[in-house]
Amino acid sequence: MKRRIRSAAVIGSGIMGSGIAAHLANVGIPCLLLDIVPKDLTEEEKARGLTLEHPAVRNRLAAGAIEKLKVTKPAPLYDDTFVSRITPGNLEDDLPRIAETDWVIEVVIENLQVKKNLLSRIEQYWKPGIVVSSNTSGISINAMSAECGEEFKKHFLGTHFFNPPRYMKLLEIVPGELTDADLVKQMAAFCETVLGKGVVIAKDTPNFIANRIGTYGLLVTLHEMIQKGYSVDDVDAVTGPAMGRPRSATFRTLDLVGLDTFLHVADNVYANAGDGAEKNIFASPDVLKQMVERGWLGEKSGQGFYRKQKGPEGSTILSLDLATMEYNPQSKVSSGSLEAAKLAKGAGARIKALLAADDRYSGLAWDILKPVLLYSAEKIGEIADTVQEIDDAMKWGFNWDLGPFETWDAIGLVKSVERMEGEGSAVPAWVKEWIAQGNPSFYKREEGKVFAVVRQEYKKLERPPQVISLKALKERNKVIKGNAGASLIDLGDGVACLEFHSPNNAIGGDILSMIQQSVEEVRVNYEGLVISNQGRNFCVGANIMLLLMEAQDEEWDEIDSIIRLFQDTMYKVKRFEKPVVAAPHRMTLGGGVEACLPADQVIAAAETYYGLVEVGVGLIPAGGGCKELTLRASRTAQQPDADLQPAINAIFETVGMAKVSTSGHDAKRLGYLLPTDRVIANQDHLIYEAKQAVLRMAQSGYEPVPEQKIRVVGSEGKAVLTLGAIGMRQGGYISDHDLLIAKKLAHVLAGGNVPAGTLVTERYMLDLEREAFLSLCGEPKTQLRMQHMLTKGKALRN
Repeated sequence: MKRRIRSAAVIGSGIMGSGIAAHLANVGIPCLLLDIVPKDLTEEEKARGLTLEHPAVRNRLAAGAIEKLKVTKPAPLYDDTFVSRITPGNLEDDLPRIAETDWVIEVVIENLQVKKNLLSRIEQYWKPGIVVSSNTSGISINAMSAECGEEFKKHFLGTHFFNPPRYMKLLEIVPGELTDADLVKQMAAFCETVLGKGVVIAKDTPNFIANRIGTYGLLVTLHEMIQKGYSVDDVDAVTGPAMGRPRSATFRTLDLVGLDTFLHVADNVYANAGDGAEKNIFASPDVLKQMVERGWLGEKSGQGFYRKQKGPEGSTILSLDLATMEYNPQSKVSSGSLEAAKLAKGAGARIKALLAADDRYSGLAWDILKPVLLYSAEKIGEIADTVQEIDDAMKWGFNWDLGPFETWDAIGLVKSVERMEGEGSAVPAWVKEWIAQGNPSFYKREEGKVFAVVRQEYKKLERPPQVISLKALKERNKVIKGNAGASLIDLGDGVACLEFHSPNNAIGGDILSMIQQSVEEVRVNYEGLVISNQGRNFCVGANIMLLLMEAQDEEWDEIDSIIRLFQDTMYKVKRFEKPVVAAPHRMTLGGGVEACLPADQVIAAAETYYGLVEVGVGLIPAGGGCKELTLRASRTAQQPDADLQPAINAIFETVGMAKVSTSGHDAKRLGYLLPTDRVIANQDHLIYEAKQAVLRMAQSGYEPVPEQKIRVVGSEGKAVLTLGAIGMRQGGYISDHDLLIAKKLAHVLAGGNVPAGTLVTERYMLDLEREAFLSLCGEPKTQLRMQHMLTKGKALRN
C-alpha cells in the first residue's frame, strides 16, 4: 500500500520544528504548527490591551516562528507564498486537531521525560493509521514510547531531519521495537519521493548513524590537534576538500553547528555508550567546555574557533589559538601533501595523494582518518546493517564526498589494513576475514551494477526505478555518441539523454555540436530527447574564456559564428519534430537557461538556481533567451489591443538585474519557467521524470509547436525601458556601463526601432540579440567584467 500524507502537525516551533513545517509546506502538505502557551505578556501585547487568553497571545510562539520563515537566510521556503500552508496553534487549544492529520512530528526539547509526557498527550487524540514520529537527534525511540500502547508503538518511529531541513539531504528513519515494518518502508518511500530526502534506516542507538560517526571524527580530530600541537588553521587545511570534506572542514563546521549543540550530542553518546574506550573519546574536551562557558558558541554568538573582525579596510577572519585562548590573523597553510591533493582529480585521488606524501600534514590526515575508518567498521551491525547506510549517512548528513568505506576502498583496503596492523591498531575481525577471502574492496562495479559487502558476500545494491545513473549506463556501453563536452546516452524505451560533461558544464562548440548531432540521431532512431546531466551543477553558462580571447584578439567574425551556432542549435531544438524535455538542477545560468528554454517542458529540481545573468559579465543573453521571454510575453497578450508593456518591463527588470531564482518554484515566479513546467523535490529522480514526460508526449501523438510571430512594444516601449534605466543611473544605482548594457537590452526586448504592435519573426529577434552581444563584446569595460568573473568568480560593477 502506498501511504499518502496529505496533512501534518509539527509540535515544537523552534528552528528545527518551523524548518520541518516549512519543508512540508514546500512540497504542498498543509501543516499545523503547535507550541506551548506563553505564561507572560510581551510589552507590545500589553500596549495592545491583549490578555493571556487572546488567541494572538496563545499562538504567539508558533505564529512568530512562521513570520521568521519569511526572513530567515538561507530561505527555508521554496516560495514565500507557501507560508500560507502553515497554520499556527498551541498545545492547549489545538492538540485535538492532530486527529485530523496523517502525520504528527514531535520536535520539542531533547529531554526524554519531556518527550514521554508529550507522547502521552498525543496518544489521547491519536487515531489508528496516523503516523507519529520524533525528530530526536539521539534519544532512544523505544525509551520515549515505553509507556505508550502497543498499537501506538506500531505507528511510532524516529524521523531525524538534518538542519536546515530544506537543504540537508539526509533523513534517518529509526524504527522502534514494535514499529510496523511496512510502515517503515512506506515512510521511507514517501520521504524520498515527496520530500526529496536521502533516507537511511538507522538502529535505535545513541545519536543513530551520521552524528555517531561524525561526532566521533570531530572529537578524534580535536584530540589529535591538542596532543600534537596543530593549530586551527592546520586542521582545517587538512580536513576540508583535501580529505573529500566540505570547505567548512572541522572548526568552521563546529562554529556553524554551535559548540553547545555539539557538546550536547557528544554527551548523549558518553552517557549511553557502554564501552570504556568509546566513552573516553566522547568525553567533552575541556577546551570546548571552557569556550561554551565563555559564551563562545560559534556563528550564533559571533565567535567560536573563528571570529570576524571589522576594520577600516573591511573584515578579516581571526582564528583561535587554543594555547592562549586569543584570536590571531589566520595563517596560510601549505605543504607538499596539500599541494599534491589539490592537483589530484576526484575525492578518492585527493585523499590518496594527501596520505601518500610524508610530511606533518599527511601524518595528521592519517591519524584522523584511521580511527574513523576503524570505528565505522566496528559499528556495523550496531548502528546500521550495511556499509552503504553508513556511507550514505555521512555523505548526505555531513556532506562528505565519500563515506568511510568508500574512502577505505579509495586509499586501498588491503594496504591500509596492513599499515594499521603494523602500527598496532586493532582491525575488526570481519574486515580481516573479508580480505582473507580474497576481496580487495568493500564495493565493486560490474557492467554498471554496484555491489557492496553484506554479511561477508557481495550483494547488488538495488536502486529505486526512479533513480537513473548516467554513470552506470555509460559503464554498460549505452553511449550512442559523444565528444569532449557532451554525450548522448540511451535511457531505454526509445528515449535518449544528452549529458553535458565539459568543465563546469560550460557550453562551448563541442556541446553545441553534440546537441545538433543528437537531434539528428533522435530524429531517426528515438522517440524523444532528455537534456540533463548529473554534474554538480547543470550548466554555469557559455564558455566565457573562449569569448574573451576572441574579443581581445578582435576576432569579431569568429564571435559572430559562435553566437550564430548557439542560436541555430537552440532554434533546431525548438523546431524539432520529437519531444524534448530539459531537466536542470542547481546552478543553471546564462547559456544553461537558454539550453532549457526551447524544450517542450522543463522538469527542474526544487534546488535549481536559474537565471539569465549575462549582464554580470557586461553582455546580454544572445542564445535565444531574450527572444524566448519576449515570445512568452507576446503569447500571454494575444489580443491586439492587450497592453504588452508591463510584461516586457518585468522581463527587462529580471534580465537587467541578473535575477537568479532561489528555487525551481521561484523560477516560475520570475517567469523563467512556465506553469506547465514541473518542479520535483528529489534531484535523483530528475532524469526518470523527464524520460516519462518524453514518453507521455510521444505516445499522445506529439506535434511540434509551429513558429509564431512575436508582437513587440517597438520604439515606444523601448523609450519606456530606457527611461527607467536612466532613472536608475541618475539615482546612483547603476554605472554608465550598466546603462549602456541596459539600453542594448531595451533595444532587443522592444523588438528594435519598429512601431508598437509590429509582428516580427523569431529569426529577426535572434539577429537583434546577436548584434547587441557583438557590440558589447567590443567594449573594454565588458572585457574587464569577463576577466574579473574568470579570475575572481564574481561580477565586477565598473
